[in-house]
Amino acid sequence: MHVSVIGAGSWGTTVATLASRNCPTTLWARRDEVAREITDHATNERYLPGFDLPKQLKATSDLEAAVRSADVLVLGVPSHGFRETVSLLAPYVRPWIPVVSLTKGLEQGSLLRMTEIIDELLPGHPAGMLTGPNLAKEIMAGQAAASVIGMQDLVVAAELQNVFAGGLYRVYTNHDVAGCEIGGALKNVIAIATGIAQAISVGDNTRAMVITRGLSELARLGEKVGGEPATFAGLAGMGDLLATCMSPHSRNRQVGEQLGQGRKIDEIIADMNMVAEGVKTTAAVIELAKRHDVEMPISEEMYAVLYEGREAADAYRGLQDRKAGHERDSG
Repeated sequence: MHVSVIGAGSWGTTVATLASRNCPTTLWARRDEVAREITDHATNERYLPGFDLPKQLKATSDLEAAVRSADVLVLGVPSHGFRETVSLLAPYVRPWIPVVSLTKGLEQGSLLRMTEIIDELLPGHPAGMLTGPNLAKEIMAGQAAASVIGMQDLVVAAELQNVFAGGLYRVYTNHDVAGCEIGGALKNVIAIATGIAQAISVGDNTRAMVITRGLSELARLGEKVGGEPATFAGLAGMGDLLATCMSPHSRNRQVGEQLGQGRKIDEIIADMNMVAEGVKTTAAVIELAKRHDVEMPISEEMYAVLYEGREAADAYRGLQDRKAGHERDSG
């Protein structure tokens, strides 16, 4: 079985590293110099500085060459470029092979999840996602971690476990694709809020409140779009949320910390080497919440900070002014 991973960012490279220990694996990099470095020197210093990659992992900047040989296709490109990338590679994809997304976001405008884009552009292919509390550098360092393959076809999902799992990296399966994807997308929004809390030193009680109420928002919206409650209590929900909110390695939390320090979002993004999906996801989440009439106070405050110029500290004052209702139902 040959695996092709499209996207040589930190997480795409990490997943290619995991797969290469079990199967022949090709990693596609947009930049030719990155592909050459991975193949010739077994490093990717731009995205994973200080880590050695497996010698057997090969990379290319030729999209057709990467895709034509794939028995399993893994997509690790940002949400804003996802549709374009799938459209470009579609002519080269072999029939019926599974396609796995690593992208935790929603498409702007359409509000589609990434597997829905795969279903639209690559009909007939089992579509799923690999998600969970997975910080690339910790996995590359060999620390224990776990993920979920969200895929309706659990027979295919079970085979994909053998592609990615190994060592201290455990992979579970889950049929709830919508729940897995919504959990992965919304946790980034809450992580921005948690980063702001860290920067303005509001205290551990407040951070715990934001994370917990953020999980409630995530579950309310997730259930409206077809997700199952149990998913949001698992790796794709609470697990991913905790890791992203707590870790100083989280890009979305870093965005929140810088917002809390008074920097503007355009300035923060300009200085970033990698994409923080939560910034674009926040706008899509607000649209999706309006469509389904779901109360999302934390996400609304983050939208005001990111897109309406609201001061980060004022976002927390806005949350404090809200009247508390039943814990299960209210914001």
